[in-house]
Amino acid sequence: MDYLTEINEASSLDALDRLRVELLGKKSRIATSFAALRDLPPEERQVKAAELNTEKEALTQAIERKKAELQEGELQTAIAKEAIDVTLFEAREENGSLHPISRAMEEIIEYFLQMNFELRTGPLIEDEFHNFEALNLPKYHPAREMQDTFYMNDGMLLRTHTSPVQIHTMLGAKPPFKMIAPGAVFRRDYDLTHTPMFHQVEGLVVAEGKQISFANLKHIIIDFLTHFFGNFPVRFRPSYFPFTEPSAEVDVGCIFCGGAGCRMCKNTGWLEVLGCGMVDPNVFKAVGYENVSGYAFGMGVERLATLKYRVGDLRSLYEGDLDLLEQFQ
Repeated sequence: MDYLTEINEASSLDALDRLRVELLGKKSRIATSFAALRDLPPEERQVKAAELNTEKEALTQAIERKKAELQEGELQTAIAKEAIDVTLFEAREENGSLHPISRAMEEIIEYFLQMNFELRTGPLIEDEFHNFEALNLPKYHPAREMQDTFYMNDGMLLRTHTSPVQIHTMLGAKPPFKMIAPGAVFRRDYDLTHTPMFHQVEGLVVAEGKQISFANLKHIIIDFLTHFFGNFPVRFRPSYFPFTEPSAEVDVGCIFCGGAGCRMCKNTGWLEVLGCGMVDPNVFKAVGYENVSGYAFGMGVERLATLKYRVGDLRSLYEGDLDLLEQFQ
């Protein structure tokens, strides 16, 4: 029999080891032949021994080569079985999600950036000039009491609105420009509709001369609210803000009852969503602007989020209410 062929055709390490024992073991033909050498004459014994050693060496080398080949094959098979398909990670389940306030903030910012507004930010800690006086709120102005301000011992304060960013912008830039200022603000207030820290997005548009009118303001506000809430009616009511004149508060038709009247809209059919107006001349005077016109608006992000996502208690947005937050996965 051609033992080399049999070795090469071995299909596993176990089969090869059985063949090794059969060909080279203590009871193999070669072992028996070596034992019989003592009965041969010296001359014939030497020739026969050389033949047996050559055959044994050939079989041993063939078995080692086949063993290495089979071991490599088993290794590659094991590697293939344990390989990780990296494309599977694309199908993993996503458990996290944007917080509803972050979601509302991103949607607001995205709209105004598409309308060519610049995004500006400012410090959370302000002085009284930027937070009040430059916005037509001089010392002892009664409207300051509405702000419920967190004051510090050094006369600084936590900003009560993002309007100071408008002052920083006007002091450092010349018109025309369009900007929004999103960010956190702070007031000493905590109830169903207020928290000590909340978020605002304020906007400012300024141009030279009389290019900006209240009609421009109404157009952008109505378009934004339609984009954010959908096709609900919008109305403007005369109001008062120290930094705008004329001023207005803006309502949308109640998204809960469709204007029929319910507990959420106090049976009026309307929900207040933001304030706006033409920039007061005293604000322009405080930053050294002359012969310009502009409008400003401000909205509370939490207020818009609670309305858009039908959240009854604003505080639940900050209290880790999983029943609420899991709805946004």
